[in-house]
Amino acid sequence: MNKLPIMFLKNVFFVQAGIGILANVLLLIIHIVTIHQVHRPRPTDITTCHLAFVHIVMLLTTLDILSEDMFKLLNFSNESKCKLVLYVSRVARGLSISTTCLLSIIQVITISPSSFYLSRFKHQLTHYIVIALFSFWCLNLSSSSNMIIYAVAHSNRTNLLNVSKYCSLSSMNSIIMALYLMLMLSQNVFFVGIMLFSSMYMVIFLCSHQRKSEYLHNMSISPRISPAKRATRTVLLVVSFFVIMYCVDIIISSFSAILHKYDQVVLDIQRLVGNVYATVSPLVLISSHKRVIDLLQNVIDMLKILAN
Repeated sequence: MNKLPIMFLKNVFFVQAGIGILANVLLLIIHIVTIHQVHRPRPTDITTCHLAFVHIVMLLTTLDILSEDMFKLLNFSNESKCKLVLYVSRVARGLSISTTCLLSIIQVITISPSSFYLSRFKHQLTHYIVIALFSFWCLNLSSSSNMIIYAVAHSNRTNLLNVSKYCSLSSMNSIIMALYLMLMLSQNVFFVGIMLFSSMYMVIFLCSHQRKSEYLHNMSISPRISPAKRATRTVLLVVSFFVIMYCVDIIISSFSAILHKYDQVVLDIQRLVGNVYATVSPLVLISSHKRVIDLLQNVIDMLKILAN
């Protein structure tokens, strides 16, 4: 096997993971500071903090060198390492999709008029968010528990499905496999379906605002981009990007499962694609944060003054 593409993909992955971890840490700090300074933080602040934390965990569990050093210090066996890393990684990926779905629902509720059915949840939205996040943790911790049972370290056995460089999944009973796949598929289809419906609603909201802006422009009134419109654009962009990358990840995962053998290049590509959303989404959310924009603007103005 040619090692050149493997080394190239490995280097790209480490750069990607490094950028993603730093971006998510920065996003987490920004929103923690915002929550600390503001007496009544926005519901999206809590959800964004949770999403950033989940993505940090997800990216850390895919760094083989870091996880190896950590488990050597803890004196974990290869078998225990495989079970724990795959379990935590699967739980984090499940929390990523469910939290992104929650973020889209929150934005729909926030921008909805008082006549809309979901608007009744506006006043106690923070309370419902805490319940939703707790439910997501329970759901993903239980639905991913098969990793603890079936994950094994690489061995000479031939009936294993390789899922990472060092770990495989042992063969399952056909009925258990069918039930597990049905559970995972229905769970993901449910969350992605809600994202698509919420995205349609946000598109309608943005289109109505666009028509209003054109009307104000025709009336010689300077239209201003409202915070709700800016936030809706950001969430819509994040959700749309997630759905696209999720579909690409499904295609590559299906191809990897069909191979049913260890292929380093395919696994590295799958890992790269699976982490694109965790890397890009915090950059999008940071770039739309008003405080960050104001801070960057102040830095640019200061540099201009120093240059002159």
